[in-house]
Amino acid sequence: MPEPLLSASHISLEDKGKVLLHDIHLRIDAGDILTLIGPNGAGKTTLLNILLGLRRPSSGSVTRLPNLRTGYMPQRLQLNPQLPLTVSRFLALVDGSLLSIDKALSRTGVVHLQQTDMSKLSGGEIQRVLLARALLRKPQLLVLDEPVQGVDIKGQNQLYQLITDLRDELGCGVLMVSHDLHLVMAATDHVICLNQHVCCHGHPESVSNHPAYLELFGNTAINLATYTHHHDHDHNLHGEVVADADTTHKHCHHGDQ
Repeated sequence: MPEPLLSASHISLEDKGKVLLHDIHLRIDAGDILTLIGPNGAGKTTLLNILLGLRRPSSGSVTRLPNLRTGYMPQRLQLNPQLPLTVSRFLALVDGSLLSIDKALSRTGVVHLQQTDMSKLSGGEIQRVLLARALLRKPQLLVLDEPVQGVDIKGQNQLYQLITDLRDELGCGVLMVSHDLHLVMAATDHVICLNQHVCCHGHPESVSNHPAYLELFGNTAINLATYTHHHDHDHNLHGEVVADADTTHKHCHHGDQ
């Protein structure tokens, strides 16, 4: 089996006596799309920061391919609206080559915005510019934190299709983070459901009206691709595991690693 682009083993993190992550395992291979899902506060961005080397875990280890080129698309972009900054100048902070910038913006469908001020962009336009910025790294691994945040449904479909196409073209691995399944399930190979620990993981499959999925995500499950998602436990308001007496619709199932 080829060496993974990135793997994590026994990742745990405690902060001021609170468990933020517990015993996380994952691996990302070239050509694969892995999506981390879970509710707000589940530890998704925290885990992402550990995988990117921006934060140290309390225990466990992260192994990366030597000289791994990573293109990162952050969840939010905070720029001073009083500072004039065109899209081209923003991207030049990563790569000064006008040819590279033009190519990246063309590939993400926003080449016409090169001279537009960053503060004037819509949510969907910002996400496409950020994706172009990640592409300038010529990544072996694309890391996308909530890549469709602030984008309408039509734009979300288009962005997820673009991400899939880029994976196919570049042969790169993709690690995405989402707070719910939504349309992301049609554009991923493997899913990890996180709530401080790995609740379940597996390959997406069409399972309409699955009771455990509906319990977690409600009506958003309708007409969306999903995966086998069973729990043998619940979480309290603090994310801690509590026993579940009713196991009629909850049976722990783990897909392939």
